[in-house]
Amino acid sequence: MAEDNLFQGLPPPSATPLSSNSQKQQQQSRESTAATNKHPSPIPPPALKSALKRSNPPETNSEKEMGRKEIATAPGKRIRFKTITDVAEKQILDAMQKIASHIKNLTKFTKASKLAIQLIQAGSVKPGTSDHFFAILEAAMSSPTACNGPSVRADYHALFTAAQDIADCFNDKQKNLLTTWTTRAVVANDLYTDDSFVFSKTAGRVKEAISNLPIATEDDDTEEAASLKDEIEMADKDDTNKQDMSSVTQLEGDNKEDDDPFGLDALIPSKVKKDIKTKGKKDAASKNGNDGEEETKRFIKSQREGLISCLEIAANRYKTPWCQTVIDILVKHAFNNVARFTSRQRDAIEKLWASIREQQIRRKQGKSVTGKLDVNAFESLQTKYANEKISIRRAVGGSGDRRATQWLG
Repeated sequence: MAEDNLFQGLPPPSATPLSSNSQKQQQQSRESTAATNKHPSPIPPPALKSALKRSNPPETNSEKEMGRKEIATAPGKRIRFKTITDVAEKQILDAMQKIASHIKNLTKFTKASKLAIQLIQAGSVKPGTSDHFFAILEAAMSSPTACNGPSVRADYHALFTAAQDIADCFNDKQKNLLTTWTTRAVVANDLYTDDSFVFSKTAGRVKEAISNLPIATEDDDTEEAASLKDEIEMADKDDTNKQDMSSVTQLEGDNKEDDDPFGLDALIPSKVKKDIKTKGKKDAASKNGNDGEEETKRFIKSQREGLISCLEIAANRYKTPWCQTVIDILVKHAFNNVARFTSRQRDAIEKLWASIREQQIRRKQGKSVTGKLDVNAFESLQTKYANEKISIRRAVGGSGDRRATQWLG
């Protein structure tokens, strides 16, 4: 059976016979790889960065000495630049002074107030610049009644409403003044509104401010009478004082020359002068102690005057029908708290309440504020459609009928 196998000694059919050339190439490649593994080629080292840098020229002796001096004096020197904030702060102060000078003029008030509001919104009003900005508000309120003028009413309202955001930058005295100015410029101007909700809300603020006032004393009444007397006398003497000012200044100049014609002041002992100085210091300390009390008195006085002006503005709007009920409640509250006002202000509130009571009685009798019969919208429509008839197809016909009268009551 072995002799009969024809394929004995032959390679399998998948194997291809290798040629002599391919065998030689394989042997050469094997030898080359073996040689490289035995002797690997050396890798060149990476170039240093210092070798790539440009070499500095040799320094001279003078340059070395200058470098040593700079090193010795460098810690003491500081370079100072003029920053933008310093320049801006100076510009802000200059702008505030210009606004304060122009805001007194009512024709320029609108533009000046808008610039002041822009300073508030930009955050330029800080504790360092608050005094300059307060000068703007003080100049705006130089005339207490100017804030209620029709042409500048809205601008005053916007300015002092925005000023509430920076109230923390002011001291106690400035805060008190800002409160009184806000009563005149914001609360009083809100009483001119055409919105019933705003009007009733403002009346509530006035009532709350009246309730917060202290009860007036006899000293307040005497001070008020004295101040009124002084104002009348000053108004009478203003013209005469202006004429006599020139002569008084001349006399004062002559008296200064005649105070010490012989130079005797140098002979007065220094102890007497020290006693005079200490007495002046004590007087100044006592004045400083009384400043707080006087400031509170001034604040309460100005607050009372501002609330009286609010009551007057509200009373002038009594002809508006939807304002009447709110004004009745407000004036009645002021009359119930009349002891919190001075004698002159009490008289004004009592007269105001008497007029309100009279108008309430007239309204109950069917008469309006003007004296005519008070006819509302329903009553006018009732008289209009009293002679109209109701048809089957339409709501109201063209001619009068008994049914229309019964339908309208």
